[in-house]
Amino acid sequence: MSGLGAAAGPGWQRDSGGLSLLAEEPHGAAPVDFLQELPSCQSARRRRGGTQERRAAPLGTNGSRGDAARALLQENGESAERPARERPVCMADKRRARDSQQAETERLSRWEKWKRTSSKSLKKALSEVKGLSSYLVLWRRDIRSIEGKFGTGIQSYFSFLRFLVLLNFIIFILMFSFVVLPTIISTFGLFNSTVAYIPPKNIDVICTIYKPSGNKGLVYFYTYLKDLLSGTGFLEVTSLFYGYYSIDAVRISIMRYNLPLAYLLATFAYLALSFLWIIKRSVEGFKHNLVHDADPFQSYCNKVFAGWDFCITDPNAARLKHRSLQYELQMDLQEEKLKQKIAERRTKEKLRIYSLRIFINIIVIAILSGCFYSIYRVTVFSQENSNDIGNANSQVNLLVQYLPSMVITLANFIAPLIFAFLIKFEEYTPAFEIKLTLLRCVFVRLANIGVLLFSLWSQISDCGSDKCKPCGYNYKLYPCWESDVGQEMYKLMIFDFIVILAVALFVDFPRKLLVTHCSWKLVQWFGDKEFAISDSVLEIIYGQTICFIGTFFSPLLPAIATIKYFIIFYVKKIVLIHTRKPAARPVRASSSNFFFLVVLLIGLLLAFVPVGFSIARIPSSKACGPFRNFNTSWEVIPDTILQFPTGLQQFLFGISSEAFAVPFFVILCIIMFYVIALARAHKRVVEQLREQLVLESRDKMFLIRKITEAQK
Repeated sequence: MSGLGAAAGPGWQRDSGGLSLLAEEPHGAAPVDFLQELPSCQSARRRRGGTQERRAAPLGTNGSRGDAARALLQENGESAERPARERPVCMADKRRARDSQQAETERLSRWEKWKRTSSKSLKKALSEVKGLSSYLVLWRRDIRSIEGKFGTGIQSYFSFLRFLVLLNFIIFILMFSFVVLPTIISTFGLFNSTVAYIPPKNIDVICTIYKPSGNKGLVYFYTYLKDLLSGTGFLEVTSLFYGYYSIDAVRISIMRYNLPLAYLLATFAYLALSFLWIIKRSVEGFKHNLVHDADPFQSYCNKVFAGWDFCITDPNAARLKHRSLQYELQMDLQEEKLKQKIAERRTKEKLRIYSLRIFINIIVIAILSGCFYSIYRVTVFSQENSNDIGNANSQVNLLVQYLPSMVITLANFIAPLIFAFLIKFEEYTPAFEIKLTLLRCVFVRLANIGVLLFSLWSQISDCGSDKCKPCGYNYKLYPCWESDVGQEMYKLMIFDFIVILAVALFVDFPRKLLVTHCSWKLVQWFGDKEFAISDSVLEIIYGQTICFIGTFFSPLLPAIATIKYFIIFYVKKIVLIHTRKPAARPVRASSSNFFFLVVLLIGLLLAFVPVGFSIARIPSSKACGPFRNFNTSWEVIPDTILQFPTGLQQFLFGISSEAFAVPFFVILCIIMFYVIALARAHKRVVEQLREQLVLESRDKMFLIRKITEAQK
């Protein structure tokens, strides 16, 4: 409106109702009837539902002049605190402001001068540190190069992979500092430390027998390789698994370190840290989605007029940035084209599309049901026949033992291919296509982990013929069942890593060589494969869910996951650059990042169930581990609280009681509803402000047209 005010003269001023036509002429103000013809006034009357006329405040009123004066003083006060070079004024005004600041500085005392100088130096140092820290970001140049060559959708996958590397590294530091390091210190007697071994009380001696199958004597090389892949043998007696931590307490000088309590609290800490970090990043992605979905035209303006970085001087960096903007605009235009196509559909076309989608979803549900039922039946068959003593053929017995893993791997490979083929006929947008494919595939992979854990715990808790009576669990097959579960998670992690490497080496590169050097029509029709974001994301989320579950049973599993994802980054980068082609339908990064984190959050919530069930319900092993003196792992919490003073005990038990939990839950609900109501109110205010901007532009055109007519 500033341009309109400059064009129309000093007689135009804006008040609370929109625009007021006011003439500072000696003959008086403009008639009020003319003001009522403004589009903004008519729209305001329609919103109020009445026809009352609103009189505009004259320019000469005290309220209007006072508001303008206060606004001017506030603007001057804010600009006085800013440096002269940052003020939105001309160079002459900046020079006068600089001279005024220098004159004012000379009148200050030494203490005030020192404070101002120190403040400026600190701000400058923090700015330099922040600039230098950007160079320490992991894979910064690699991810920028991928973004420029293949778009923001594929870049979001590699950024998500970097996030998992950092998350696993933090979890490893947490478990190593509070669990592994105290055990190592006590084992080697460092820092004048001692170990407290407390034998289990009131427990049958047969429950405390645990003889790990460590390698002794002369061992063949392939035995070490087998142990390395399966987690047995020499690895079973290392700090990699739960059974190694059989220490009750560590004494360093006069301090007593409660290892069972530290083990349990570290488990809660890494789960809570993962949950909060994922939620924080999800909220940021949700904000980006809201901004993009609120005003698509603003996204085009930002990319076209403000998307270029004028600090780029390197020709290669400029080319990468240009290609990145090109891919983003291409993606936006494709989505707009699809939306226009959807809007132009007739009733017959809509019925055809909806019928086809219903039919395809029925097929998808049938495939999922078949996978789940097959895994369940094969798992039951394997449990019933793998330990058959009468089966003399060891090869058949080995095949029966690994039959569930083979079926799970086959389901993980075939089901996503079928889903990716079927979704092409449903005509969704590229972003929603990735989301729906991920949702369909995630149930297949994550359900496999659930079936495996269910089968393991059914064997651990199999109390037929009084197998569990002395110890509360099947101690004959699982004397240290936590280490056995940790070994299964370890094998899943290693096997998943081997499959990813094998696909890259024996599928992607030979396929690229055939397409490049073979001119057969069938091979060329087969063509280069696009980089499937959904499959790649699901691979790493599947592995990360295994890490979430297995860290309690194998404290060093996050370190293996960190190394695994670090190698996978470079493997996927090489595969992307040399064997894959850019996607024909690019995908937006903001929506992809948000949905990747939502699927990861589903995997984390799935991990809460088995870990919480193992801690609270299943009896802990009496032959190994830090919780061998407790019936369950959770009992270390009340046992520790009972050692506190009486007042603190009453306070902690009061917090955990229902008398505190119910009011606390009610207060949280009230706060949540208040925040939701506040968010809705802010949304309405934003909508009104946008509508006001539109009305002001119409008022401007209306007034310009009136001025033109008056001049004629």
